[in-house]
Amino acid sequence: MLQTKTAPADTVGAPVGHYRWTIIGLLFVITTINYMDRNLLGVLKPTIQGDLHFNETEYGQIVFAFSMAYAAGYASMGAFTDKVGVRIGLAVAAMIWCAASAAHGLVTGVTGFIFARIALGIGEGGNFPTCIKSVATWFPVRDRALATGIFNSGSNVGGLVAPLIAAFVTSLWGWQAAFYVTGFVGFVWVAFWWAIYRAPEEHPRVTAAELAYIHSDQDVPAKPIAWSRLLQYPGTWTYIIGAVLTNPVWWFYNNWVPSFLFSKYHVNLMALGLPLVVIYLMTDVGSIVGGWVSGRLIKSGFGVFTSRKLALLGCALCTVPVFMAPDADSIWVSVLLIGLAMAAHQGFSANLFTMVSDTMPKAAVAGAVGLGGSISSVLSGFSAIFVGRLLDATHNNYTLLFFIGAAAYVVATLAIHFLLPRHRADLIGSMSAAE
Repeated sequence: MLQTKTAPADTVGAPVGHYRWTIIGLLFVITTINYMDRNLLGVLKPTIQGDLHFNETEYGQIVFAFSMAYAAGYASMGAFTDKVGVRIGLAVAAMIWCAASAAHGLVTGVTGFIFARIALGIGEGGNFPTCIKSVATWFPVRDRALATGIFNSGSNVGGLVAPLIAAFVTSLWGWQAAFYVTGFVGFVWVAFWWAIYRAPEEHPRVTAAELAYIHSDQDVPAKPIAWSRLLQYPGTWTYIIGAVLTNPVWWFYNNWVPSFLFSKYHVNLMALGLPLVVIYLMTDVGSIVGGWVSGRLIKSGFGVFTSRKLALLGCALCTVPVFMAPDADSIWVSVLLIGLAMAAHQGFSANLFTMVSDTMPKAAVAGAVGLGGSISSVLSGFSAIFVGRLLDATHNNYTLLFFIGAAAYVVATLAIHFLLPRHRADLIGSMSAAE
């Protein structure tokens, strides 16, 4: 068994060694695969719809099924990871959703897609709770938002890669083969993860100096927290409120933006690829920049909570112009407006995720993210039903939906501002006194 390292006192604060970024690289790749698997159905929707003949309401039911399963997976896999650890938790989650992704290729109707999406949602629900827990394990507070932004940018790369795979593989072997390809890639990643990942205290590639740097910040008191007690902590409520108000908008973008561009501008699957690539490239930048901004503010002397809130506000303001997208005459104007809004969401999300590790003991991070993600996924599922029925009733009029997207992040930022105290030290002090 590997020995746990003890860092000498004079190494504290010295950022010697960089193996923690290798872990972020692995999390980036699996998050890319996660969103590649998730977004493939949305990208292929016009093609599959023409083949299997389902309407927007039925598609909303498919998204609803995924949302409910994702909610269950978020909560259960988050709690599971807190018990068994990051290494096992993420490997199990990835194997479940990759098998489910491949199973989409065997589907012949709406019912089949519902069952495939349920299995996919259960597995995919484990990705973010586990990744956020891993960031809290491997990074000090001042670096966590950037680290989160980097791995979270994989969701944008996944969205970027999905239309490329969809167009290329579908043109050669049919839409079913696209699901087989993405499912296989995930199993390859699991093999690398199992071989490489260990906790930093046990990893042979982590020096004592790097371990001291990882543990160099004041952290929330470390104690086990029962899953039933998570709602007693402001960090849990911060994430729940932020996720409930913004995640349904993100799900709308991922599930319906390809259809919006297809129906408004009458582009085919091949022509749809470049606009989606541009959108997700913009989103990729937003994820990293949003995380970098709050980390930079902290290093410049701003408080942790002040830095996070300023970053959230900047991202929220960038989502407002998206309300103009349905009225744009040019596809590229719509693409830029949607790309800016989605980029802002990812910057917002990087800071929202990081606030959980700012406010919760490390042993409860995955559980808190899992609980909040579960609640927001339930609401996202019902919002998908609403979106499908609204579009069928209005003959694909997206105006109201983009107005909601323009307002949600500003409301979320205001709610978070009033929920958290001004200084992180005040929260940590109150939690220490309560022990």
